[in-house]
Amino acid sequence: MTVTGPQGFRAAGVAAGIKASGALDLTLVVNDGPLDVAAGVFTRNVIKAAPVLWSQEVLKQQRLKAVVLNSGGANAATGPGGFQDTHATAEKVAEVLQAGAIEVAVCSTGLIGERLPMDAVLSGVDTAFKALDASPEAGLNAAKGVMTTDTKPKQAFAKHDSGWSAGGFAKGAGMLAPNLATMLSVLTTDAVVDKETLDRALRAATRVTFDRLDVDGGTSTNDTVLVLASGASGVEPTEAELTELLTAVSHDLVLQLRADSEGATKDVDVTVQGADTEADAIAVARTIAEDNLVKTALFGSDPNWGRIAMALGRVPARIDPETVSIAINGVTLFAQGMPAADRSEADLTGRAIEIVVDLGVGEGTATIYTTDLSHGYVEENSAYSS
Repeated sequence: MTVTGPQGFRAAGVAAGIKASGALDLTLVVNDGPLDVAAGVFTRNVIKAAPVLWSQEVLKQQRLKAVVLNSGGANAATGPGGFQDTHATAEKVAEVLQAGAIEVAVCSTGLIGERLPMDAVLSGVDTAFKALDASPEAGLNAAKGVMTTDTKPKQAFAKHDSGWSAGGFAKGAGMLAPNLATMLSVLTTDAVVDKETLDRALRAATRVTFDRLDVDGGTSTNDTVLVLASGASGVEPTEAELTELLTAVSHDLVLQLRADSEGATKDVDVTVQGADTEADAIAVARTIAEDNLVKTALFGSDPNWGRIAMALGRVPARIDPETVSIAINGVTLFAQGMPAADRSEADLTGRAIEIVVDLGVGEGTATIYTTDLSHGYVEENSAYSS
């Protein structure tokens, strides 16, 4: 179940000819209502792609009828012409849906710095419109249509006991540190909700899910997470219930993104607890997660806690070496300023690795979801544009 799981949504994924391979490369998601409430969060990168600038603008009214997404080109750093291409895409979707362009968000993903083949994009919108359907297959094709270096589509769905639900898809395999890979995600819900509540719920959900994914420290020019609410279930959940379900769906997608990230052989949770503040916990965990020496040690299944100590010690946070402890896969290897166990006691041969750092100075806690740094990652990214 995916974006078409909740009531009131249709989707399609088609091969528009943007990619030379002939793979699915254009996705359309339509909200049939009765509500058209929407919210979004976007990349914090100062260099924002044209579709991000467009979608940020149309989201000011927090209403969306549709989202159109393409893979095969990021439409980033393409100047005024690239923005005109985004506008033309939204106008085309508005035309086939008999809606306004201001009701259409646009997302793109792929290589930065090249204009899109607009004949293919615009004709692809016509093809996608004709293929719109509420079936699981249509939702799956929509998830496939945004894939770049992903090896599999990422979908998630959750249903509340009271009858309303949330679903979604995401893409991203590299340049993955949303900080809110090249990452795009569309979430849907059939809950009855006002725009202010939906916005708060999305921001609360992404803060502890998409914002905590950090595969390689690369915050993309195109990162976008959108949520559309149709109200078709007729059920109005509390804000806490809405936040909880959106968080569950987002967390599921984040774990799928991490598992399929470029070259990954380890799924790594870096948890920092006992920090002075949550901000300190996030900063320490993110620094450990992004450190290449830590990541290469994990690739080699080497429980080299010294590299973790080095990484955390360079963060401008409140850190007392005498109160810090470092555990890997349940074995405390460093505590009170000295080794606490032989590093060979920590088994890193499996895919799942849990690093827990306790700073011992406060109540702040956070987890960053990351991976190792493998030969595969280097090889794939060294040849990406060619």
